[in-house]
Parts: sequence; structure tokens; C-alpha cells
Amino acid sequence: TWATKMSRFLRIAESADDLVMQSRMQRELGRRTGCCFQRCVGMDAINAMWSTTYDIDQKHGTSYHQRFKDFVLMAQQRNIVIGGAMTDPKGDRALPPSKQEDPDLFTRMSTCNADGSVVLSGAKMHQTGTINSHWMIVMPGGRLTEQEKDYAIACAVPVDAPGITYVYGRQSCDLRAMDGSEIDQGNAKFGANETIMMFDNVAVPAEQVFMCGEIEFTNTLVERFTTYHRRSYICKAGLGDVMLGAAATISEYNGAAKASHIKDKLVEISYLTENIAGTALAASYQGTATPSGVYVPDVLMANICKHNVTRFPYDIARMVQDIAGGLLVTLPGDRDFKNEVTGPLLEKYLRAKKGVTVENRRRILRLIENMTMGRNAIGFLSESMHGAGSPQAQRVLIQRLMDVETKKGYAKKIAGIVE
Repeated sequence: TWATKMSRFLRIAESADDLVMQSRMQRELGRRTGCCFQRCVGMDAINAMWSTTYDIDQKHGTSYHQRFKDFVLMAQQRNIVIGGAMTDPKGDRALPPSKQEDPDLFTRMSTCNADGSVVLSGAKMHQTGTINSHWMIVMPGGRLTEQEKDYAIACAVPVDAPGITYVYGRQSCDLRAMDGSEIDQGNAKFGANETIMMFDNVAVPAEQVFMCGEIEFTNTLVERFTTYHRRSYICKAGLGDVMLGAAATISEYNGAAKASHIKDKLVEISYLTENIAGTALAASYQGTATPSGVYVPDVLMANICKHNVTRFPYDIARMVQDIAGGLLVTLPGDRDFKNEVTGPLLEKYLRAKKGVTVENRRRILRLIENMTMGRNAIGFLSESMHGAGSPQAQRVLIQRLMDVETKKGYAKKIAGIVE
């Protein structure tokens, strides 16, 4: 029995419509925040774990699925925030987990007790939002061999569990948040965070363990999670909407809105943004049911969406910076505008279109700076490249799923080829 009212981030997708509503929510939140809002990993993790625990139980007669159902129901009833942790440090990329010089370069069970409880050692990288969460779901990061059962661990852990250490990552222009200027932050209301998370003998009771050595299901879990998560990058379409609005606004403020090349760039920004959104929505609309009842997005379209995201935000950022002009990177700071000597001079020389205040011009320029080279450029650019897998990871899936032989058949039939 589900909670009667819950956050959509905690809902198990029981239809393609549920997947579509997730996608629409993600784009809308991108529009409202202009940054990574840090809830998608947890949502995608619980949906991927739902079907994977069911499949493990069907093969091995374990009780992981009921445990996981109990955890999800608790989360819904308490409205907790869930983070997800999959990416390991990896060490030497040419070596599997079992061959690394340090075994903790992939998160593992350092102890597996007779009662089903485990002890975690290792680390997870690039954690967006985990320290904002109540619980995290720890998952294996890839395919494992028979010698690597200790790395086949999936479990739920409170973020403040004894033995966990977080180290907060630096961000471009991060000290802007501390210098007292709301304008110079660019986006003073919303921002993201990234941490490295380390496990030093973290105890996990049996009821919070959802995979324990079932190596044949690690790749299944990873592929399902990445299918959800690559489709979740529709959030970048929401950020693209903000970028389109910022570009149109600064062109108006500069008195350049009627220039044909400006109009053409705005069309291109919209075109790229809608391509991201369209492929994500296609993945959701074409979602299919698993034996567990949860729906999974279309794998090919999810990977097409994420591959678009590794490219298009960079093109959008370049065009928005082009439209913004050089003042984007030479604009003096807020203190200079408040200075009794330089302030009036800056107000005099930085005026543009009549009726537009210098302050509003500064605000939109700082937002563009924030999203294309400042703190939130992490979410709009670098995360777009590497989050949910770097570009080659999507190309591998696209190559596997593009079904060349069938399409050769279409061409040969039309051409009249008989072999």
C-alpha cells in the first residue's frame, strides 16, 4: 500500500504516463532553479532498484524486494530526500576492481556477517546532493566477475551514518557566495554541491541490504539506472529555457534584439533545447513494463537524449555568450557600483537601451556568467558531459541498439537486392 500523497521523486513509475510526468517535472524544475536540483539520482535509483531486487528474488529466492518495498514506503510516508551513489574512484581504469592496488578504490563489503548485515569500505565520487539528503542508495558501478562478489553491494544508508566522511568540492567563482553581493552571485537563490564521500567501516543492517554478492545482476542494475538517469537529463532543457530567456533579455537590454543574427541564434538555442526535451519525452512515452510492474524508459531514446546533452548545452552557452557581449567578463563588481567615486561613473557609462536600468543589465549578465562559467556551469556544462556516463558510454549503447542488420534489410528490399 503506497502513501496516499507523496513527492513524485519518491513514486515508483507504474505506467508510461508516470515516466512522462517525471520528465515534465524535471524540465520545470530546471526552469525554476537554473541549476542542478539534485533529486533525480534518488528517484532514478529507487526505480532501478525496484525491478532489480524483484529479479534477484525470482532467481535466488531472496527477500530483497520486500525489504526494498518497506524502505520505499517509509520514505514516502516520511517524505525523506534520497540520494544515489554509484560512481567509484576507479583507480587505474585499465584494471578491474579485484586487480587494483587498493581494494577500496571500488566500494565493497569489507565484512559480510552471518545475520546478513554488512560493513562498507571505499568511496563514491561526484555526489550531487547527497549531503542535502536524508538517506542514500549505494549501488555497484559496473559489471563484476566471480572474484569480485564483495563489490556487488546495494544498500540504503543514512547520510549521517557513523564512518562516512564528505569532502566538499570547489566550484568556479564559489567565493562569490561569501563576498556579500547578491548581484555578483548571478543566481543567489539556487545552487548545487558536489562531494567525495568516503566509507570507513560503515555498518549496514540486513534490512537495508538489497544486493549482496549477486554479480550477475550488477550490470542489469547499472543499465537500468543509467536508462532512467540519461533520460532525466531533460532537466538541461529547463536550463536551456532559462538560457534562451537570458539571451533574449540581454539582447533587448543592449538594443540588439531586432538584429537578424540575434534572432537566428535564439531560434538555434530553442531548436537545441527542444531536441533535448523531445528525446527525453520519447524515452518516457515509449517506456515499457518490467515483470516487477515498474516501467523503464526506452533505452535507445534515453541514450540519444543524454548524447545530445553532452553537446548541445555547450553550443547554447557559446551562443548566449556571443549575444551577451564582452561585458559578460569585464563587468566590475558590486563594490565598485556602490563606491561613491566609481559608482556614478559606472552608472553613466554602462547604460544601454533607454528605460533599462544598469542594475538589471548587470543582473542578467551575472546570471549568464553563473550558468556558463560560474558555479552553476557545473550543472549546465561539465555535468552535461560526464553525468550519467561520458559520451562514449552512450555511443556504446547506441551501437548495440541501432539494429543495423534489420535496417540493411529495409534498404536491400527497396533496392531489389536478393542475396
